[in-house]
Amino acid sequence: MQNLRRASQGIFLLIFLFLFIQTESKGADELGYPVKFFLDFDPLIFITTLLSSHSVQKAFYLSVIVIIITLLLGRVFCGWACPLGTLNNITGSFSKRRRNAPSVNWNRAKYYILIFLLASSLFTMQLTGIVDPISLLIRSLSVSIYPLFNLSIASAFDSAYNSGPKGIVEITEPIYAVLKNNLLAFAQPYFLQSAFIGAIFLFILGLNLYEKRFWCRHLCPLGALLGILSRYSLLRREVSEGCNECGACASVCQGGAHPDTRGKWMPSECLYCRNCDDICPQKAVFFGFGKKENVLGTDLRRRHVIASAMGGVMVVPLLRTAPLSMPVNLSPQLIRPPGSLEEREFLKRCVKCGECMKVCITNGLQPSFLEAGLEGIWSPMLVPRIGYCEFRCTLCGQVCPTGAIKKLSQNEKASVKIGLAVIDKSRCLPHAHATPCIVCEEVCPTPKKAVWFEKAEVRGRGGELITLQQPRVDISLCIGCGICETKCPVQGMPAIYVINAGESRSEYNRLLL
Repeated sequence: MQNLRRASQGIFLLIFLFLFIQTESKGADELGYPVKFFLDFDPLIFITTLLSSHSVQKAFYLSVIVIIITLLLGRVFCGWACPLGTLNNITGSFSKRRRNAPSVNWNRAKYYILIFLLASSLFTMQLTGIVDPISLLIRSLSVSIYPLFNLSIASAFDSAYNSGPKGIVEITEPIYAVLKNNLLAFAQPYFLQSAFIGAIFLFILGLNLYEKRFWCRHLCPLGALLGILSRYSLLRREVSEGCNECGACASVCQGGAHPDTRGKWMPSECLYCRNCDDICPQKAVFFGFGKKENVLGTDLRRRHVIASAMGGVMVVPLLRTAPLSMPVNLSPQLIRPPGSLEEREFLKRCVKCGECMKVCITNGLQPSFLEAGLEGIWSPMLVPRIGYCEFRCTLCGQVCPTGAIKKLSQNEKASVKIGLAVIDKSRCLPHAHATPCIVCEEVCPTPKKAVWFEKAEVRGRGGELITLQQPRVDISLCIGCGICETKCPVQGMPAIYVINAGESRSEYNRLLL
């Protein structure tokens, strides 16, 4: 059973990584793979999105399958399928410490976190994506680990190409071509907060060196939800009279479920890894569809449960009384992807998974920090100086699992405004320096150019008369895609930049009312 479980974990991890790699444009405006497959099967995101927005995407009903499987077979998703759990397992195998004794006080923490998230979701605040294991893993890989992997591989092959031994290029270049076509990103991605988000992820993995599957045992809210459901599962662990409480099973228990002590067995902590079945020298442990027995439940203290629920309730007004939570006070740099719902509805649904950032073909979508307040941390925002919104691209709406970004057709996308370009005349070459420049008008993608020119005659320093074309922005035509800011030749602060005024999704954020 141990070998079968490891094979299952490996298969699901490979499927996850394959779909993650496929979350990238291959030249067409369709991905061709169900890249949000694992998010669609996540019951925690399903429940909290339903509570916070009172609506979910149809694909999320696939998560009911996980709930049914848990009620039948126990917490097998955690032990056999969860990709983050598998990575925790792999990392824990490098630890030489034999610290598998369960930390009784710590394992309650994940239930308090779950209660906190459910309470905040009930009062319309979606915070689950920050700590949900699937969302956390995709975000960490998209924003930090995958860009680091790309840069490391490219640097290694570049070094071999530029300064490697004679003849090495004939070997390395074909290998690099295969990697470029199948594994590496089309262009090197760069993300804000990459080091910060990556450090959090590596810290979670590093906890396994202290105690194996520390995250799964003590902190994972999805594990807590499935643990509650697994108390009612039909498949149960049973121990025969031949058990002499030797403790062999406790040394290999991945969930810290007290398998070695009668009367203390905790089915909600069991990951159904079946290690105890394999290692038992008396062959006294077996799993079957037996009758329900009296088992030890999770000892949650009433005052801690109440405190967790009250914390989830109080965090809503606490975060929403910040000035940035008011529609009229949104940071002008907070430019959401095309198809995004109105800001309050967007935050009710967005789980900060990073799928839209991973699929953005220009690398323009970046994780926000405090531009939307603490409630919106790590939600996507367009940073035009890094990359613009491609006029014919609709991929971000295709990969959003919760509907925070609507799936648009190309015709719908062409008419959606996400902001407005503004010209800084003090930096613009034709306005401030009597120097010809027409870049912003050249790159403007709208059928009728949103950037147009006004002829002006100015005098140079020597008194000569110079005729220039000075750019202006047509408010009615500009969609805020940001390509003018991306391509502006003025270094540092660009002479033309995009703010979120005029976005289609808001009735209030208008330049002209």
